[in-house]
Amino acid sequence: MTLQIFRRCLRPALFLWAMLHALSINAQQKYTPPALSAADSWSMILVPDPQTYNKFSRNQPLFELMTQWIAESIDSLKIKLVLCTGDLVEQNEFINPDGKVGNQPSKRQWEAVARAFSHLDARVPYIAATGNHDYGYKSAEIRITRYNEYFPVDKNFLTQKMLREVTLNGQGIPTMENAAFEFTSPHGKKMLVLNLEFAPRDTVLTWAAEVVNQPKYKEHFVIVLTHSYLNAQNEHIVSEKYLLKDRNYGAAIFDKLIKPSKNIRMVFGGHIGAPDDPKAHLAFRTDLNAAGKKVHQMVFNAQALGGGWFGNGGDGWLRILEFTANNTVKVKTFSPLFAISPTTRQFAWRTADYDQFEIKLD
Repeated sequence: MTLQIFRRCLRPALFLWAMLHALSINAQQKYTPPALSAADSWSMILVPDPQTYNKFSRNQPLFELMTQWIAESIDSLKIKLVLCTGDLVEQNEFINPDGKVGNQPSKRQWEAVARAFSHLDARVPYIAATGNHDYGYKSAEIRITRYNEYFPVDKNFLTQKMLREVTLNGQGIPTMENAAFEFTSPHGKKMLVLNLEFAPRDTVLTWAAEVVNQPKYKEHFVIVLTHSYLNAQNEHIVSEKYLLKDRNYGAAIFDKLIKPSKNIRMVFGGHIGAPDDPKAHLAFRTDLNAAGKKVHQMVFNAQALGGGWFGNGGDGWLRILEFTANNTVKVKTFSPLFAISPTTRQFAWRTADYDQFEIKLD
């Protein structure tokens, strides 16, 4: 081969290398760490179902990385509250994992999720919903759960300070599975978070309606946190094939509690997903309540991203909800897992219109 021919062959390869190198540098330079858009904003963090992190020993440190990042970001993002959408574990009471579906017995799963949230203890309040996997043996055969053993009311005194109302769980015990938490936002807005068990029983919905209708909460901005609520088509879930007898899914929750209320303004859930399909994990819709106020309902999950149901647990995705002084919530989707390294931080933000948007509160 002559030198001229060699140079002619080499030129396209060098050009391609230069282009890829430039794109890589440019992508890395575009990364900016999470920050509030205004000095008077504050934020709430929404954590998706962590079950796939906790069912494999190899994944458990990834969920701890997420809660550690939240702890490190409390001051810079003015984080006032952390919410988790439930399915804290893959199985509530399982002693013989097969190593494929998961390699951790339930006790170690519960220990892992409680340990991860312990990074937030005494630093910021957090509220964790219960999902179908947190009940029964594998998935909601009956309403037994170890939730209260690992998330007792005094686990985090900052959450305990917010507790105002509580009712009995399916085992007849007052726990944070069904509870109301009150706080005042940095903007002076009175807020109430209602945490409702997976597929709440009729008695729980009745209790919740009585709570939000109390005169002392009449002017509060109420947020409902539950697990099974919307499907990926943005529809209220009507039914599912779980064995629980006394149960209400999204449509019934909306009809019996959300719509008749005058102060419920937001609903957060999780539960849904499909392997490596971000949109299958998401839902959003807005309806009016009895007072004609908009109720913004958002489902956020990530458990089957990063390799499907048996992958890394969800690629570290969480949501940052920035509450601004002009009554807007700025929603952003971020991964501390990708952000931790310069090699991967160009992937740390999801910026599609369903991952990054604004909610105008009326």
